[in-house]
Amino acid sequence: MNFLTNIIVNAIIFVALSGFWPNSFHVSSIWVALGGAAVVLAILNVLVKPIIKFFSFPITIVTLGLFSLVINGLMLEITSWIVGSQFWFSSFWVAIGIAILMSIIDVIVNEFFSHQHSD
Repeated sequence: MNFLTNIIVNAIIFVALSGFWPNSFHVSSIWVALGGAAVVLAILNVLVKPIIKFFSFPITIVTLGLFSLVINGLMLEITSWIVGSQFWFSSFWVAIGIAILMSIIDVIVNEFFSHQHSD
């Protein structure tokens, strides 16, 4: 997926998941998800995440890759901190859970788009 498509898909995922857990994960509107959270997350994933992954490589190897879930949760927490009160998680564990669900949904969407281009 390209950068813009990824932002749109993440915004839709944010709004959908916040509807399932309104007391644990809050997004005030689609515009906050699209113009704020999804853009901030995309920028963090391009600029900050590679640095964190580099320095956490040893612990990621020791945990057989499971530490990458913590990194994804951390990226969501930083996004929440930057966006502010219109986008928040009730706990770090909720952020990790949302990160897991986002990863699963992202794999499904990427698989769908890759099949669309190959036909």
